[in-house]
Amino acid sequence: MNSADVREAITRAHREEWARLVAFLTRRLGDLDIAEEAAAEAFATAVERWPVDGVPPNPGAWLTTTANRKAIDRLRRESKRGDKHKEAQLSYDDDPPGPADAIDDERLRLIFTCCHPALAMETRVALTLRMVAGLTVPEIARAFLVQESAMGRRITRAKDKIKTARIPYRVPPAEELPGRVSGVLAVLFLVFNEGYLATGPGTDPVRHDLTAEAIRLTRLIRALMPEDGEVAGLLALMLLTEARRTARVSGGELVPLGEQDRGAWDAALIAEGHRLVRERLASGQAPGRYQILAAINAVHTSARDVRCTDWSQVVALYDQLLRLDPSPIVALNRAIAVAELDGPEVALAVVDRLGGKLAGYHAYHATRADLLRRLGRSHESRAAYDEAIELAGNTAETAYLTRRRDQLG
Repeated sequence: MNSADVREAITRAHREEWARLVAFLTRRLGDLDIAEEAAAEAFATAVERWPVDGVPPNPGAWLTTTANRKAIDRLRRESKRGDKHKEAQLSYDDDPPGPADAIDDERLRLIFTCCHPALAMETRVALTLRMVAGLTVPEIARAFLVQESAMGRRITRAKDKIKTARIPYRVPPAEELPGRVSGVLAVLFLVFNEGYLATGPGTDPVRHDLTAEAIRLTRLIRALMPEDGEVAGLLALMLLTEARRTARVSGGELVPLGEQDRGAWDAALIAEGHRLVRERLASGQAPGRYQILAAINAVHTSARDVRCTDWSQVVALYDQLLRLDPSPIVALNRAIAVAELDGPEVALAVVDRLGGKLAGYHAYHATRADLLRRLGRSHESRAAYDEAIELAGNTAETAYLTRRRDQLG
């Protein structure tokens, strides 16, 4: 096996095994810090050993055994952790963790632990993205539009609080689920978004492993809380977005919604997503954020082509969403719909007012670039494309933006 194959095997193992491994070690050792450190050391050892020894027949079991040993070694070096040392020794073995259903339970336990109401909402989400989804600190920082160093400190403080408060590693009883589910949904939404449009320059532009896992976990939460409208809304949103996955990248370049081959969309996922949206509308309950986003996607996926899109309905839904979530990103997305309804000049005036809050966000500059292009202001459009290209991390999106910039007169 050549070095490229080994690197690919290690990358694949990291994507597939990180969260499972951290969850397994956390349950076994009761310490989030040691679990993460041991998992990281196991992967570092894989980087060192696998190119020499070859990829083991069962990479997951190899990583589990290595991480377990690393954790025990670390506990032995810390005499103040004597009780944990004894407990870990009693439970130590060389066998990998149990079947898939046990692994699922481990992951669910860790999700709800990290989303404990004792932690601030943003902290819950950031910690869970790191420990459960295995996203890197830079990826999480980009999702929150903050500096990497600030996000690193936030995650460290969260782990310290879990340790100090002795928060148990368990799935909470049914009566505690409503107090935690909003954080869990926020985590799953951001995990899905990272898969839908990966922000890391060294990753695939679309990470199906993350979108599929986010959908699987959302289905699991829906089974636990079938009456929760926001759980159903998030699942519908994910399904309607995932349905377009195969049409989103062509020739290494991102394909925007208006240019996608709608015949390549997954009709079964769209039908399921539409059914969930209709069920929520029929409930008569006031919709939450995810239900409105799902409804917006239902409008898009109902249109035979982009010219048939009911843009007035899309704008009305964004108006409703802004009342619930008056964030600049929601305002930016609304402006994109306004451009189709009222023209690019009206939309540009809205977008320009968001510059102070979104100056570091590539999609802000990409939206300005497109609106300026449509208005024939090529010089300004080129400058905005340059800003967007510099900030974008997704390779397919960068390729698309570069082509559009180079097409300017």
